[in-house]
Amino acid sequence: MTDSERKSRITDAVKQAMRAGDRTRLGTLRLLTAAIKQREVDERSELDDAAVTALLSKQVKQRQESIRQYEQAGRDDLAERERAEIAVIQEFLPQPLSDAEVDELIDAAIREAGAASVRDMGKVMGVLRPRLQGRADMGTVSGRVKERLGA
Repeated sequence: MTDSERKSRITDAVKQAMRAGDRTRLGTLRLLTAAIKQREVDERSELDDAAVTALLSKQVKQRQESIRQYEQAGRDDLAERERAEIAVIQEFLPQPLSDAEVDELIDAAIREAGAASVRDMGKVMGVLRPRLQGRADMGTVSGRVKERLGA
């Protein structure tokens, strides 16, 4: 069994939030631990750091979509709550990469995959995904890879 460092940090943060009486932070952290446990039960295995990072990234994306919907509905109070949850979740994600760092990784992945055209995009994204998960928006990265491969 592998134990995820991120998962341990989240568990520790839950305890700290309980001691501090920070109900907002505690609620978000409990949602994260529930999502992690649900995924572990579904997959019948313990999540490693990469899987926890992917799950956290997905949680952030879900909240960003909720913010857009709340703002369209004029519910700024709910949108603000989602922003607060994103701030808590991002504490457990790796630091985002700069555009230059992403470009370097894209170039390296293209060389590593031996990509010559857009048809090889799947190979390049397969190389990039584990390196960039939680550190860059994969939709944006995908567009940049496609641009480099001459789409």
